[in-house]
Amino acid sequence: MSTAIELPTPEGTSLTLAAFVDALDTARREVCELHAELVTNRLVTWTSGNVSGRVPGTDLFVIKPSGISYEDLTPQALSVCDLDGKQLAGPLRPSSDTAAHAYVYRNMPEVGGVVHTHSGYATAFAARGEAIDCVITAMADEFGAEIPLGPFALIGDDSIGRGIVATLKEHRSPAVLMQNHGVFTVGKDAKAAVKAAVMCEDVARTVHLTRTLGAPLPIAQADIDRLYARYQNAYGQ
Repeated sequence: MSTAIELPTPEGTSLTLAAFVDALDTARREVCELHAELVTNRLVTWTSGNVSGRVPGTDLFVIKPSGISYEDLTPQALSVCDLDGKQLAGPLRPSSDTAAHAYVYRNMPEVGGVVHTHSGYATAFAARGEAIDCVITAMADEFGAEIPLGPFALIGDDSIGRGIVATLKEHRSPAVLMQNHGVFTVGKDAKAAVKAAVMCEDVARTVHLTRTLGAPLPIAQADIDRLYARYQNAYGQ
């Protein structure tokens, strides 16, 4: 696969060649660096999992190649794809989840990053076919609701993407547990999607530990709403 790529001209944008090259280089670097967070936070094993991110100002995204180890990942090794999932640049074949990522980007234009992991605690809920109830204030802050369960779907086409979009389209949560598979998260950019993946595993672990002590105490929906609104609109700088 050639690393050459033509300047895209998506409707409503007018990037110069220099601006395009800069946007692509930045996206490749940021997405490459974010993969290290999956390893640091123990969300992946061996070569599993992936992060993708839109290239701002274009109808392109970059994604981890299939089967490449995290220590061997470099910005230039990332695959560049259009929103139909067609690879346009990069020396290696893109992730087997590329069609799912592409479907999300096509149908959720507000999404700038997508992450997939098989993190242990959250995937255990997915294997049970069970959503994660919102029973922790930190979960109300980040997710604003339960972490929902998406349908079972096979890898290889956009079936997983369809399940992600159908589940998250009308849901506050940036994370979905795809039944018998694992976690997919979305965000305004790749960093936000990685954060959601980290938080998803953290709350899944806490809810699991809580259940070993007894039934978790529910949080009233009105309080979940208030917590979510405060965190999303007033927390941080």
